[in-house]
Amino acid sequence: MNFNGDFVPTAAEVGILPMLTYYTMTVATYCFLGSVVFSFLTNQSVAPEHRVSRAYGAIISVVAGVSYLLITRFYHGMLHDLGQLSSPEARTALIRHSYNAIGQYRYMDWAVTTPLLLLKAASMFRIKLSEATGAILLMMIADFLMVVTGYIGEQQLDASGEIIVGQKLLWGAISTVFYVVALVALFGLYKRFRERGSAVENWGFRFIGITAVTTWGVYPLGYMLTMTSIDLNYIHLTFSVFDVFNKVGISVVAYLVGKQMLDERLNEKKVLDGYTTA
Repeated sequence: MNFNGDFVPTAAEVGILPMLTYYTMTVATYCFLGSVVFSFLTNQSVAPEHRVSRAYGAIISVVAGVSYLLITRFYHGMLHDLGQLSSPEARTALIRHSYNAIGQYRYMDWAVTTPLLLLKAASMFRIKLSEATGAILLMMIADFLMVVTGYIGEQQLDASGEIIVGQKLLWGAISTVFYVVALVALFGLYKRFRERGSAVENWGFRFIGITAVTTWGVYPLGYMLTMTSIDLNYIHLTFSVFDVFNKVGISVVAYLVGKQMLDERLNEKKVLDGYTTA
């Protein structure tokens, strides 16, 4: 029986950076799968109005987990092929040409998960669709188009697999416009509904909003770096780390908000019922 294509190659065969990239992708997959379980187990541990946020978190983690199972599977196949090559030039070409084939699953993931992350922010203030239909739909549509146009930009390749720089820059610029529109809509929701939220809910909304402005900026940076001679494993690795932070990390923040809201009510009820609280 031949297991050569089943086992993960070693660093001696493919180099330490590809192995660290594969390791990070696999750990990210475990994080997403763990987050699904965490979302279900903690659903009753948060204030009732924040349970929808736990549902968003579960959906986000399921989609991301499935995406990373596919990403890790195909990267594993790339590693096997990489181990068969001895020429540095051939190895570099394989890594670069496989990047879009593997990385496109992230765009399919983001088309579902990033709109839900923005809805997660809106759920901090318990905003109903009927209360801000235009703003919420604008935010969701702009976010979705941001991802789709970014995906189209990544597909700007010639027959040999080389990047068509001008076209990729154009689609990147269009994607950035939609990104800004989504952020402006999110900020508008914050200004309009922040008085409704408690201190901890305002903190949760700001945290999610700040990550959308800051850590989401890693992705367009990676988009631009693909047009340089950088080893694309660095982008794979960085995206994996930030995907975990932006999805699992945000889910934990939303849980902490909902849990504190519930704990405060339980403590208040104990006081009203004549019990002392620690």
